[in-house]
Amino acid sequence: MLLQASAGDPFFNSVLNFVLYLPFVLFFLYGQRLQTWVILNSVSRSLGKLESLRNRSKKELVDYVVKECKPASDPGDRINQFLEYFTIMPNSLDPRGIVNKIEHVVSLQEERIATEVKALAPAASSIQSKAVENMVEVATTLNMLYKVVRHYYLIGKKTASLYVLMQLQMIMPSILQEADALIGAVDALKLSQPIGDGIGPMVAGRIMLNIPTKTIAKETVLAETTYMSRTVYVIKAEGPIGTVGHLGKAVGALVEDMGVKPNAIIMIDAALKLEGEKTGEIAEGIGAAIGGVGVERFRIEEVATKHQIPLYAIVVKQSLNEAISVMKKEIAESGDKAVAIVQRAIEDRTHEGDKVLVVGVGNTLGVAQ
Repeated sequence: MLLQASAGDPFFNSVLNFVLYLPFVLFFLYGQRLQTWVILNSVSRSLGKLESLRNRSKKELVDYVVKECKPASDPGDRINQFLEYFTIMPNSLDPRGIVNKIEHVVSLQEERIATEVKALAPAASSIQSKAVENMVEVATTLNMLYKVVRHYYLIGKKTASLYVLMQLQMIMPSILQEADALIGAVDALKLSQPIGDGIGPMVAGRIMLNIPTKTIAKETVLAETTYMSRTVYVIKAEGPIGTVGHLGKAVGALVEDMGVKPNAIIMIDAALKLEGEKTGEIAEGIGAAIGGVGVERFRIEEVATKHQIPLYAIVVKQSLNEAISVMKKEIAESGDKAVAIVQRAIEDRTHEGDKVLVVGVGNTLGVAQ
């Protein structure tokens, strides 16, 4: 009877309506602030993880230099300078000659880092020096990722801009995935173990196995062999140091300087797979299969176009994390299949007496000739 009386009481009804509609009113008035607070907490946790990865990469670098390279002094200060190192790409307003400008700047960057590493650890071997250079690159990239994310996080927090924070939250999974992949590469670099990206040089190395090689460009070697009455030239970065070589210059030197005109160029490289594709799958295509800033691809395409040489591509699919981490079993096992595909391509697309150039593209860490 009391509840029935209360249900018909105007005051009771007013209180009930207030309680029912209060959440909607609060959400209307403060919903954006609440959403901003939730996103800030989410991004803050991701930023903390990114910072820990940045610090870990720096610690791994310092420990490796101290234990393996035996520097004369504490490398901490110089490594801190490495983390702030940057490169300004040439102005592309006038595209004429931009490739030569980019090549010049990138070469200066490589020489500067190599010089600094040599000064930091003069007693280090060539393999250890390259490992340090690659670890510096990892630490520098993670440091830059952290600083950029922190910048936009603080801007969003200072201005309480929901839209800035939402954009940052949406791309954070991709950023963290890249950061995890980079930190995963450190163990491979320290132990000089082959990484997924080294599948191209590994295939080339199997083709040139037990064949004398010679240096054709900086950190790049050439071997000559035969297959099915064809002369096969094989180019790869010089292993087992962690380098990608200068394949564009090597191809140019072979064709322009040595006067060898191949009837086909076959390039083997790693390629990022799409979600749902299996690691180690092999695909064939047309064109120059090589990444980077574009200089090496330009050099190879320029030579191929000038001399009307067909370009064939063979890629082994893998994720970003797999590409820069210790080579997985599935990727290593795809090497034999890739060699067979290269041999089939030579048979199908060239004739007896032809010349074929095979280029193994990728970081040749832990992969000898």
